[in-house]
Amino acid sequence: MSEATPLSSARPTPIRTDRLALRAFEVSDGPARLRYQGREDVSQYLFREPHDAVSVLAGICRNQEGVFQQKDDRLLLAVTLGADGTLVGEVSARLDGVESAQVEIGWVFDPDHGGRGYATEAAEALVQHLFRDKRAHRVFARLDADNTASARLCERLEMSQEAHLVENELWQGRWTSELIYARRARGGRLGDV
Repeated sequence: MSEATPLSSARPTPIRTDRLALRAFEVSDGPARLRYQGREDVSQYLFREPHDAVSVLAGICRNQEGVFQQKDDRLLLAVTLGADGTLVGEVSARLDGVESAQVEIGWVFDPDHGGRGYATEAAEALVQHLFRDKRAHRVFARLDADNTASARLCERLEMSQEAHLVENELWQGRWTSELIYARRARGGRLGDV
């Protein structure tokens, strides 16, 4: 892809909000990331087992280059408090379609820092970044239908529910359903927010 490709990038530049900094993970973030990624109550809606120290660091290392140019490339950003740098969670984006500029987003937050609006603030900053700087046309989230907290977050992000897939995933011997929420760039043009 050429340099002019709308969705390309180098190592991510930090994104700042009033209270938060969204930045590339560093290896030194491993222990703090493990504190929430290793929890069963965090992984229950992610269709995977809790992470261990190896998988936490592998995820951090895999995302060091910040490439976001081809289908399935991912952007993983640590969400830290701007005041003291405390890691409170993470947001991610996966390039689903280059030509159609479709990006899947996700989030995982430490429940010990819940109830303060950090997830909404960070996810909205990521969405704005994807529309403005990466020129995404459509941003979407896929979530377990039982994950009411993430469904409410999607609604706060002004995402519309586009689908309810009934018993489409088999996880640990149980059929689960999935919701798909999406938001398009206003005006229908790439990068028009």
